[in-house]
Amino acid sequence: MAKLTGSQIVAQTLKNYGVEYVAGIPGHGIWTLTDAFLEKDSEIHFIQVFHEQSAVHLADGYYRVAGKPMAAVTSIGAGASNTVIGMATAFTDSTSVMLITGGPPTHMRGHGLLQELERYTDNDFPKIAEAVSKRHWVVQRVEELPFVMHRAFSAMVTGRPGPVHIEIPMDTQAEAAEVTLHDLEERVPVGKVFPDPAAVSKAADVLRSAKRPVIVIGGGVITGEASAEVLALAEKWKIPVVTTWNGKSGFPEDHELFAGSVGQTGTLCGNKVASTADVILAVGCRFTDWSSSSYAKGVTFSIPPGRLIHIDIDPHEIGKNYPVAVGIVADAKYALAHIVDELKNDSVDRADYLDQVAGYKAEWEAKLSTRRDSDRFPFTSQRPLGALRKIFPRDTIVVVGSGNTQGAVKQTFPVYEPRTHLTSGGFSSMGWAVPAAIGAKLAAPHRPVVCVLGDGDFLMTSQEIAICVTNNIPVVFIVQNNAGYMSIRGGQRKQTNRHIGTEFNHPDGTPYSPDFEALGKAFGLKSFRVNSNDELEPILQEALDSNAPVLIEIPTDRDAAGPWVPGWWDFPIPAYITDERQDEYTQFRQSEQHL
Repeated sequence: MAKLTGSQIVAQTLKNYGVEYVAGIPGHGIWTLTDAFLEKDSEIHFIQVFHEQSAVHLADGYYRVAGKPMAAVTSIGAGASNTVIGMATAFTDSTSVMLITGGPPTHMRGHGLLQELERYTDNDFPKIAEAVSKRHWVVQRVEELPFVMHRAFSAMVTGRPGPVHIEIPMDTQAEAAEVTLHDLEERVPVGKVFPDPAAVSKAADVLRSAKRPVIVIGGGVITGEASAEVLALAEKWKIPVVTTWNGKSGFPEDHELFAGSVGQTGTLCGNKVASTADVILAVGCRFTDWSSSSYAKGVTFSIPPGRLIHIDIDPHEIGKNYPVAVGIVADAKYALAHIVDELKNDSVDRADYLDQVAGYKAEWEAKLSTRRDSDRFPFTSQRPLGALRKIFPRDTIVVVGSGNTQGAVKQTFPVYEPRTHLTSGGFSSMGWAVPAAIGAKLAAPHRPVVCVLGDGDFLMTSQEIAICVTNNIPVVFIVQNNAGYMSIRGGQRKQTNRHIGTEFNHPDGTPYSPDFEALGKAFGLKSFRVNSNDELEPILQEALDSNAPVLIEIPTDRDAAGPWVPGWWDFPIPAYITDERQDEYTQFRQSEQHL
């Protein structure tokens, strides 16, 4: 045993458990905690951010590449509340982040302490954290901390990953007690969840009956490190593979069995293959409305008559949105490996089916090339992505903002290795990409990291590019500037033929934009503005060669800004619109299968 303060316990435990970085802003509510990161035996590199939201996003991006958690720390009150969107993003996308916030001293609670929420309940912030945490704790005594720390790590990294929150009162941080720090290896279950053999056998039988099967991979394939098993099953059983937002990078997109992405902004070929499949094997996939075209039958999926085999670590997801022929609660890696083994003596001929899939892919490539290979200026969203893919190495990590860039990258930018495509999928948070890209680079310092996002998204956390200068982190930021929230404008126009609050304009109606090249230079980044079609590739090459923080502003046409929309999304049409849009909405709404 050793006599340690609460802060020393936290810092030493984080170091002992392999945490390499802590991000945050050291407000008064955690001065004692952050000081402990300077103590012998608990030194951890502290990344100073410029907004607390970004600390959590940075840790989120780090986890998605490294596969292990880092920590974010903030003060009480405003600092803690600023983390909510980061925690919500991590919670929705099932990524592990440890958030530690300060709390009012136990002897001061309820007195209206600076930054305390106490009108209804003393120290009310933990209620806010509950909805966006896999588990959270409010520590009362120093002696509790070793137990809380290992329970928090266990919650983060076992089962379905997720963010955790620990609130530590300021006096608990400062006071000392005789404690024993716990060995994580003796506190965290190390076994994997293997599938029920009967379920595996039934799944194999369903696959044997399939004429037009498809594998749908979600983020659980990447988290569960099951990409090799997906490839083995696809090749063994000659099954096309499609991906969701967070499943992208779980299967090599230059493989002949890759059939595209699915959903509202999926690909024509991906939706065609998935919607006509008679057996759908879904792995680590939540079947969100975006990935399922709001469950409209025949757009992305047809379940039924298609039969669903659903593999997930979380039983909550199985049968939630679609009925299953077989539901398997297990780690994706081992469930797939057992199915492959069950089918090892079987063979199948799907030449005609795969020829059809190849035809769908060729049709999509012809359509895609019209924007990806366009020489118009300002650019389409797709043209810079085609150039980026040609110039940057195969293992480049692309971190994608919300909105039009999110869909354009999904459709246009092929990736080949797990954890090389990161996006704020289920929560689609603007402001996520910039700090997440910095976290990704910390996790993979020897691989290029490119952050692709729109100007509206960039402006939400643009200040965080300073981290790249203050910590020498070479990330390339590509800002596709179309002077507004064009993804939102597109939806408004489709729904109502007009728009509001989505264009950045001067009073006379001409587009308004900051000078992003000058902004990047002001922060200390090497910065460019692409002024013609011919400048694009040379500037991208210079960014790659520089091995330094770089910002590239790419003028993007407002009216050629977005991805194609081969799927459907259920957003109701106002009652005062009575034309064919109302009829179309009613038709698709009536075809939704989730109910």
